[in-house]
Amino acid sequence: MTPPVIQRWYEFIEGGHSLDALDALLDDAAVFYSPAIFSPQEGKAKTAMYLTAAAKLFGGTDFRYEGEWYGDRSAVLEFAATVDGMYVNGVDMITWNDDERIVSFKVMIRPFKGLQSVMGKMAELLMPT
Repeated sequence: MTPPVIQRWYEFIEGGHSLDALDALLDDAAVFYSPAIFSPQEGKAKTAMYLTAAAKLFGGTDFRYEGEWYGDRSAVLEFAATVDGMYVNGVDMITWNDDERIVSFKVMIRPFKGLQSVMGKMAELLMPT
């Protein structure tokens, strides 16, 4: 059975990436761990910024979740997509608190060329306008 937090995450991904839905999912102290940046990105605003950019990047691809594993307050979701003709495979490791809000979101991506493709696209999406 899919945990409610993960069901809400799926709804965010599939439902047009509502900022209100994402805001309701994230704890104020949420931390995002990027596959490309060494330091954790701390706080709800930074976590939302990265997750929104990733949702936009993968939204125009064949992105899909292919596997899911659950703990008491955690999930590992395996995904795959094609970005600029490059196969990308990875996992989202998500943990949440008693209030059913995400406190940690860690992403790992392979192969290296796929990560490079994602890094370039994410850099474009995260640039200040």
